[in-house]
Amino acid sequence: MARYTGLFTVAVNVENILLIITEILDDCDCKIVYNQGDYLMARESKGQVSLAQLVTVEITFDTVTATSEKKRMMIIVRNEELPLKLDNHCRQIFILLTGLIAENPNWKVLDSIM
Repeated sequence: MARYTGLFTVAVNVENILLIITEILDDCDCKIVYNQGDYLMARESKGQVSLAQLVTVEITFDTVTATSEKKRMMIIVRNEELPLKLDNHCRQIFILLTGLIAENPNWKVLDSIM
């Protein structure tokens, strides 16, 4: 099972964060299947890769340290594929997702750990 994690702190109006995350996930061909406010789960659309390679993205927002201007989020990208190659499908989606987060003009990344 391949699994990649990242932690981001972004300066953003927290009212806009769900809209921004939804757009970023759409760019990665992932759709939100579960939303509990401080936790999101998205899945990659079927048809492009095998079922074992389909990626699940989990985003958890830290509500304890959040302010109205900044938010911390942990991102987990995983699938059922064995990561036999360094450049596997799960890693490719993780790199795409973290790149889109880092380069998004709607917020400023204050801190990131990957």
